[in-house]
Amino acid sequence: MPARILVAKPGLDGHDRGAKIVARALRDAGFEVVFTGIRQRIEDIVSIALQEDVAVVGLSILSGAHLALAERTVEGLRAADAGDIAVIVGGTIPAADVPKLREVGVAAVFPTGTPLETLVAEVRALTATTAPQ
Repeated sequence: MPARILVAKPGLDGHDRGAKIVARALRDAGFEVVFTGIRQRIEDIVSIALQEDVAVVGLSILSGAHLALAERTVEGLRAADAGDIAVIVGGTIPAADVPKLREVGVAAVFPTGTPLETLVAEVRALTATTAPQ
């Protein structure tokens, strides 16, 4: 059974082209992908992650609010007793913020320009027990 991935657009960021490209690449690689659409609240993302029984929540953030949004997502999943769901972040992420995201519990960071093959390989590694080959 393929791993389920939630691709989410938290906050007020209304640009979803990159998130749709990532969702399609993951789907084409054999993952089951759920896409939330734009302008989602963290509480809703956590709820959808639980309802959809996902292995990974991917946050696509271009607004510059990645530190706060990622931390709130990780905390929300932990509070819901779902800390085993990996959180990954992609988008406009300055290199200096990558260690900060890792410190708050983000499993992987994909700044703008990351090759899709790299993203797919890292998601496969995160979901190694259920990832399609």
